[in-house]
Amino acid sequence: MDQVIDPGLARRFGLSGEEYDRVLAIMGRTPSLTELGIFSVMWSEHCSYKSSRIWLKTLPTTAPWVIHGPGENAGVVDIGEGLAAIFKMESHNHPSFIEPFQGAATGVGGILRDVFTMGARPIANLNALRFGDPNLAVTKRVVDGVVRGIGGYGNCVGVPTVGGETNFHPSYNGNPLVNAMTVGIADQNKIFLSAAAGIGNPVVYVGSKTGRDGIHGATMASTEFAADSEEKRPTVQVGDPFIEKLLIEACLELMATDAIIAIQDMGAAGLTSSAVEMAGKGGVGIELDLDAVPQREPGMSAYEMMLSESQERMLIVIDPTREAMARAIFDKWELDFAVIGHITDTGRIIVRHQGRIEADIALDPLAEQAPLYERPYSEPAKPARLGMVGDPMGIAPALLRLIGCPDLASRRWIWDQYDGTVGGQTVKRPGQADAAVVKIDGSRRALALTTDCTPRYCAADPEAGGAQAVVEAWRNITATGATPLAVTDNLNFGNPEKPVIMGQIVAAIRGMGAACLALDFPVVSGNVSLYNETEGSGILPTPAIGGLGVIEDAGKAVGIALTPGLDLVLIGATPGELGQSLWLREILGREDGAPPAVDFTTERCNGDFVRGLILNGTARACHDVSDGGVLVAVVEMMLAGNVGADLTLTPCIMPHAFWFGEDQARYVLAVPDAAATIRAAGKASVPAVLLGRSGRDRLTLPDGTAISITEMRTAHEQFFARWFA
Repeated sequence: MDQVIDPGLARRFGLSGEEYDRVLAIMGRTPSLTELGIFSVMWSEHCSYKSSRIWLKTLPTTAPWVIHGPGENAGVVDIGEGLAAIFKMESHNHPSFIEPFQGAATGVGGILRDVFTMGARPIANLNALRFGDPNLAVTKRVVDGVVRGIGGYGNCVGVPTVGGETNFHPSYNGNPLVNAMTVGIADQNKIFLSAAAGIGNPVVYVGSKTGRDGIHGATMASTEFAADSEEKRPTVQVGDPFIEKLLIEACLELMATDAIIAIQDMGAAGLTSSAVEMAGKGGVGIELDLDAVPQREPGMSAYEMMLSESQERMLIVIDPTREAMARAIFDKWELDFAVIGHITDTGRIIVRHQGRIEADIALDPLAEQAPLYERPYSEPAKPARLGMVGDPMGIAPALLRLIGCPDLASRRWIWDQYDGTVGGQTVKRPGQADAAVVKIDGSRRALALTTDCTPRYCAADPEAGGAQAVVEAWRNITATGATPLAVTDNLNFGNPEKPVIMGQIVAAIRGMGAACLALDFPVVSGNVSLYNETEGSGILPTPAIGGLGVIEDAGKAVGIALTPGLDLVLIGATPGELGQSLWLREILGREDGAPPAVDFTTERCNGDFVRGLILNGTARACHDVSDGGVLVAVVEMMLAGNVGADLTLTPCIMPHAFWFGEDQARYVLAVPDAAATIRAAGKASVPAVLLGRSGRDRLTLPDGTAISITEMRTAHEQFFARWFA
């Protein structure tokens, strides 16, 4: 700990020369090691959003049903009956490459705490995962560890993992993405915020003990990887889901009283961020005595304790008259409870350890003079539309290859490791619907939940790709019969200091904002993960969207599974766009052309019409058309219901463009009377056409070619089975 404090150490802590000079100006002296550590984590990209903040402010964040938007631990929306849904998505990308199991597990633990910190009981977890080339051994190791980590933590803590998505692409070879989302339910009049108040009020540390794991984790997550990534293992946190479960129950029990004034999760940057943010939001000061911090390792320094990201810990400002009662609750749950400081009127954070002041920093300059960059960027070029592309193999062989490729193959191997039904409220599990559906306890209502993004679209046209991620989330929620309410986002990009990457960020946010505004689908929370690069090679731009909607009667929610004797109707126009499609990539080995066009008016018109058919009982099954096109959507409906389909429509465009094009704003419906549905669609100015009819044990194409369900299921499920055999 006897390190010389100089610009070189500041650089190793992630501060630029200009940022270190700013620290010196704020302090009026050379900072101590602990003070330098506090500045470095609070001014890290991971905590300060210094490259993205000015652009994030352009997103629409308000609506009559939004109770709390960005700025709190999670977003809060009104779901009726005096209840609120509290939700957020957050990344744990860098840790999950270094140590896949613990990186993914602690990602789940961290996002759970963001939600129950605000008074909500978590009811559902989701995830959005991106991995590298499946032919590489490292990809298999990372996939195995990440999936086990998510399942191990979520299953043990007793919150169902109900949905998500998984993609593969070589751009993620050195930087997999692990984005975790949690949704909880709270009474609207019992929502807890993080702004500290009350001069002299005690600051209480609860949960697990502090160790040396995760020190400088926020800084590590704000830099590119080099060849030494394995040496960063000490920056990865270690989680304990059983302690997390105790912490959830203890916090919710305390929240049922009037003891809590403010509460904050110790997430990224640990005790530093929680103390600084609570005091800063409340416009007060805070003093900490680190001698009182529960420690699991001997001889910890102030620097280590302030920067540790040990898991399952919370910081609470408590009513002093309720301290004994609060302590009794945490004693009952066998968790640490320690008064480690108090609120002051100084506007400063003061940290004491072993009789010495280790840090004394004014909070206003720490926040107000934090770096905020308007980085130079280059506007992404708009790609040309793809011209005529011939079909080299025919519809049936292409279909079998597509449904078996890594991006479309069955995810059963993944979701079978997750407990999707614990709690007994899950209505639609993975593979059963376009969005997960989870019933609200004690109500007929349910939430529809999804995560969505198509990174290859974002790489080709970040603005269109950002918009498409939002509309697909809106569409997936709509396809269950629910009304979309709001989104959380997780913006995953490369190095923002490169103008081309910064251009991707700006354009994607612009597209997202336009879509959210057009669809009344505001952004209420989120996370930004930048510097997802290894040795200069970056990921595909991946602005993941987590969507939430509500349906008044859970019994009316539909899934994708076919039943016999129903007509299949395609809603939406099909010009047959193959640019950036999976067909183009998997059949021709090409990744070019413009992604499919997004039209917000058409999305809304078609989606509102489909939702109406679901809610009035006309649509018995519904699946939105996305990756792989119409034919893949039909096959996924068949496999979900173990029922065949006879397709009779002869396309008026090239068959492969019709069946595999990824045009937007489309749904496949299973209805009892196609003629009536098509007439209703015509009155609503919605394109609709009869595809065929469900039944038998095979898929029959319009030319008479037949493929058995058995053959399709084998093709669909063999990827993971063979990979992990």
